[in-house]
Amino acid sequence: MSTFTIKGRVTVIKDEQTFGSGFNKREFVISDEAEKYPQEIQFEAVKDKTAIVASLNVGDLVEIGFNIRGREWNTKHFVNLEAWKITVLESANPAPRTAQAAAPEGDDLNLDDPLDEDVPF
Repeated sequence: MSTFTIKGRVTVIKDEQTFGSGFNKREFVISDEAEKYPQEIQFEAVKDKTAIVASLNVGDLVEIGFNIRGREWNTKHFVNLEAWKITVLESANPAPRTAQAAAPEGDDLNLDDPLDEDVPF
């Protein structure tokens, strides 16, 4: 069986579905961000692979390793793109950074002056 990869930006993350047989899957959609005619492509992660979708955020730039699965049911044919590996290349929600508050400008506050105790309470 051949495996494929594609890069794109996550646009939709659907809720996990669990069926009576115990089978579970989670679907998500990426945009390939082509300049002309970008494609919205739906993938699914099944069974234990649903956990890899939980770490995704809408807006993440990802690379997906997937297999193409096809089947026939009642003379209709269906194709699924089954993701088995997801690598986040660029996170839409970067880790919070420690920010320092800017010091007030001007002579409003002088920490060296013990007489500067203008407290509003």
